[in-house]
Amino acid sequence: MNQADTAWMLISTALVLLMTPALAFFYGGLVRSKNALNTMMMSFISMGFVGVLWAFIGYSLAFSIGNNWIGDLSNIGLRGVGLEEKGTIPHLLFMAFQATFCIITAALISGAIVERMRFSAYLTFISLWALLVYAPIAHWVWGGGWLADMGALDFAGGTVVHVNAGVAGLVAAPVVGRRHQYRGSLLPHSVPLTLLGSGLLWFGWFGFNAGSALAANNIAALAFVTTMLAPAATLVVWTFLDLLRSGKPTAVGAATAIVVGLVAVTPAAGFINPINAILLGGLAALPSYFALIIRARTTLDDTLDVVAAHGVGGTVGALLTGVFAERAVNGLADGLLYGNPGQVGVQAMAVAAAIVYSGAMSFILLKVIGAFMPLQVGVSDEGAGLDITQHGEEAYLHVGGASSQAHAG
Repeated sequence: MNQADTAWMLISTALVLLMTPALAFFYGGLVRSKNALNTMMMSFISMGFVGVLWAFIGYSLAFSIGNNWIGDLSNIGLRGVGLEEKGTIPHLLFMAFQATFCIITAALISGAIVERMRFSAYLTFISLWALLVYAPIAHWVWGGGWLADMGALDFAGGTVVHVNAGVAGLVAAPVVGRRHQYRGSLLPHSVPLTLLGSGLLWFGWFGFNAGSALAANNIAALAFVTTMLAPAATLVVWTFLDLLRSGKPTAVGAATAIVVGLVAVTPAAGFINPINAILLGGLAALPSYFALIIRARTTLDDTLDVVAAHGVGGTVGALLTGVFAERAVNGLADGLLYGNPGQVGVQAMAVAAAIVYSGAMSFILLKVIGAFMPLQVGVSDEGAGLDITQHGEEAYLHVGGASSQAHAG
């Protein structure tokens, strides 16, 4: 047991858990005021339901030996998970660190269906999704599964977390249905709240990526630096794109750019050098930026653009990992730039597997849940706002209460 590694992983676990409330701020500021609490609760509630399910069964499905496709039940109820070593840290700490990843991945999906999904249906969905979708894919990549055997590189969750959640959001948005009052993009009610969320996400992401080294070592330091530089480059490119397109760089655009850059560097953080991290972050801005523009011209009601930020950003990051990975840095594999073009193909296979499995299973889960309970709120409930209709409370006090909020934003 290494005390320095344990101390770093305790800090990293706390940092990653902080990312879920940070996501609540980020998402909460982007919706109308009458839906702010409901939107934030969709993130906060994941810490409870998904966290408990992870301890009881999710961890075993993802990280016990099992086979190439799924873990077995040898660690169910944390059996055999105690203070013994897992690498150089306590096994319990490793379990808790991985729990924070599952928690935020489930919460990410909510951005695609906020302002219209029934809270009870959402709870049911993320609970089942964490066990039946997230845990198997985590096993494939990090638990000794078939994608790990194939040599897929995913340092901290580009495929496991972001492609997975992005595809689930892409499926959930049309299956749940468009907002009854859908008029395309709506103005956010609190841009400062969204900026706060993006800043806290960046702060927590140092634990997300550098913590994925699972030790206080040189790889953690590398991942820390690449996590600082990649989103910085995305922010620069995004700002220039805004200037070229409208002449007005926006605060929402800046907050989105930071998240896109963080998403893109996640699979690559411990596999690439700092200069390539800047290149990766800059390149990643382009597909997500134009994906946002294209989505706005379609009928897809992906409320907070989970697909563009996480689905597209995660896919681009995973593929570019196959371009920029460097054995001299990580000791594992070279990418295209260093004489191994086949790594791009391996990365593409991992992304495709996540897309197919997450998409199919998310669709099935939503359809099954929908057979037992409505997925979407009614017209009147949506008009009054989900804060009142789903939780019986309001984020902000308005003269006239809920009736006045029904006409807000």
